[in-house]
Amino acid sequence: MTASLPAISDLRDQPEFAGTIADRVWQAWWREQGVALCEIEAMVRECMDGPDIPLSLVAHEGPDFHGCAHLIASDLDERPHYTPWIAAVWVEKKARKGGLGTKLVLAAVEEGFSRGFDTVYLCAEPHLAPFYEKMGWRCIEEGVAGLSVFSISR
Repeated sequence: MTASLPAISDLRDQPEFAGTIADRVWQAWWREQGVALCEIEAMVRECMDGPDIPLSLVAHEGPDFHGCAHLIASDLDERPHYTPWIAAVWVEKKARKGGLGTKLVLAAVEEGFSRGFDTVYLCAEPHLAPFYEKMGWRCIEEGVAGLSVFSISR
């Protein structure tokens, strides 16, 4: 990765990254749970169907994939009243530790705010709390399906 951070685009504008995003999300969170890759591919395709959510953001330099983040309606069945959520934030190993994860998360938050939401949510493993809190996220619940729930407001 160069000294500057990669561009972040809506997947609808860079559809060639859909397969890579589906693979990374599947490998990171769904493969070991027995979910078929084709199910994740279908979810990623939904991010390209309409103008609103769900949406997928892709970090890239030309044809090189560096990461992704998603804005979805709900990420925890236990908390259906919270919406929207930042989900499936992924940064390639070669692009980590340079601020790209933060840039992706904040870009997804701005997408939520630009769609009229005053608060955006995410869930994460408890050890990731400092990463999100440094960006201004506030932990609002702990131990929900083993995860911490965070919110950020305008």
